[in-house]
Amino acid sequence: MLLNKFSPTTISGAETPGVPLNRSSATIDAVKSYIIQHNLKPGDPLPTEATLCATLQVSRSSVREALRKLEALDIIRAHQGRGSFVGDMSLEPMVETLVLRFALDRSSGTESLRQVVSTRRYLDLGVASSVVKAMAGTSNPELHQLVGAMVEKATRRESYMDEDIAFHNGIMAYLDNELISQLNTAMWLIHQTFIPKLDVERGGKLLETARAHERMLATAEAGDEAAYRQAVLDHYAPLADILEMD
Repeated sequence: MLLNKFSPTTISGAETPGVPLNRSSATIDAVKSYIIQHNLKPGDPLPTEATLCATLQVSRSSVREALRKLEALDIIRAHQGRGSFVGDMSLEPMVETLVLRFALDRSSGTESLRQVVSTRRYLDLGVASSVVKAMAGTSNPELHQLVGAMVEKATRRESYMDEDIAFHNGIMAYLDNELISQLNTAMWLIHQTFIPKLDVERGGKLLETARAHERMLATAEAGDEAAYRQAVLDHYAPLADILEMD
């Protein structure tokens, strides 16, 4: 059943015995199928509602409901008077959902942040070999400027979130993998939402982390994977201590 989820371009009115047809979900799947089968890309226009109704053999209300839900998922974008277009399909809806989930989890908020930091650390270590291979022998003045700004701000006991995310985005850009870059940004944005609640300035933690960023960049450019991995671990060490992570 799952293998054929996106195969139909029309929706049958028949129902499986004992399983009611969810017409809204079926219409959503059919619109996704249309995008896939017609090889549409972000920004490409979708057919009019009338054309979709005829093609999918469903009512206009079903199409409108499906398009509204797909817009909430950033799969399509609707423009008043212009119609609907394929969306950017970013991970923003996932970010919003996870932020809300963790915000509501007041009884174990620290555990929620611990999971986010752990996920980021797994991701950075998982791509370490590819990052070092791609960056070995390169020169990155913009990333060095970001690191310098982080060190300067940390010395003044100021946070440097903008420079931090820009640094990690710059590192991930070397992988030329849009999904990895989006996952990195998504995890960082969730992280950024909760990190102000921690006493990250305690005991020089900001400067310690900034220096770890500096070593990450230097070891990546030097092609030293083992040292790069250690720098990644050092980068997360202050937070791991505060969150009592292994």
